[in-house]
Amino acid sequence: GSHDSFSFYIDEASPVGPEQPETVQNFVSVFGTVAKKLMRKWLATQTMNFTSQLGAGIRYFDLRISTKPRDPDNELYFAHGLFSAKVKEGLEEINAFLTEHPKEVVFLDFNHFYGMQKCHHEKLVQMLKDTYGNKMCPAIFAHEVTLQYLWEKEHQVLVFYHSPVAVEVAFLWPGQMMPAPWANTTDTEKLIQFLQASITERRKKGSFFISQVVLTPKASTVVKGVASGLRETITERALPAMMEWVRTQKAGESGVNIITADFVELGDFISTVIKLNYALDEGEDDTT
Repeated sequence: GSHDSFSFYIDEASPVGPEQPETVQNFVSVFGTVAKKLMRKWLATQTMNFTSQLGAGIRYFDLRISTKPRDPDNELYFAHGLFSAKVKEGLEEINAFLTEHPKEVVFLDFNHFYGMQKCHHEKLVQMLKDTYGNKMCPAIFAHEVTLQYLWEKEHQVLVFYHSPVAVEVAFLWPGQMMPAPWANTTDTEKLIQFLQASITERRKKGSFFISQVVLTPKASTVVKGVASGLRETITERALPAMMEWVRTQKAGESGVNIITADFVELGDFISTVIKLNYALDEGEDDTT
């Protein structure tokens, strides 16, 4: 999986997202375009677009949706501090891949909503219907979802929706079925301890589960590396230790399920995660 999957495109010309604190809003109002260029270095956690991520092996997408202030078209956008692409365009890009690869399955996790009223949720739900139609798998028990089941039903998309709206729509899986504990640390050792503890405490059945191999910069980190950005200051330096943790994991009910990272093309993250499935095929662990 990819963290902030849509952030390969962040529009420096866009206004600041409504979720940003007043300090950030003031920073941008004073320094304008220069401030947004610096922000982008810390907000963009991916460099590959959806098609490239899918081609590389990513199957879980972390999606955050926002309305845009004073937008005449009243569109919905992906957002992470600044605005990214229109949601409709991103969903269509993913759908094109699925149409070409009918046995592939993706998880779309809509986990943050900013500035969204009931009408905006209705618009997003209709957009999902129009784009994916019967490709979407209705919400059932997580342990019943096998590839064989999905192939027989011709389902390719599981949509997780972290809003009460989910209970009203058959094809929206409730957000609690895709928990993603967040370490919120810049310390690699603390992150690994947190990841290990989260897996130990994970419920054995009833939900999917995300291990976020992601370090989160503090304000002081950003100030020190303001011109360098997230990738150079944090992700690349921490990569060896984080990859060592991933390599030592086992997939299955008592182990990891979905693993997400920033800049998923770095190192051998994708291939390493995929290899964790081979042990299941060989009968070395649970077969869920």
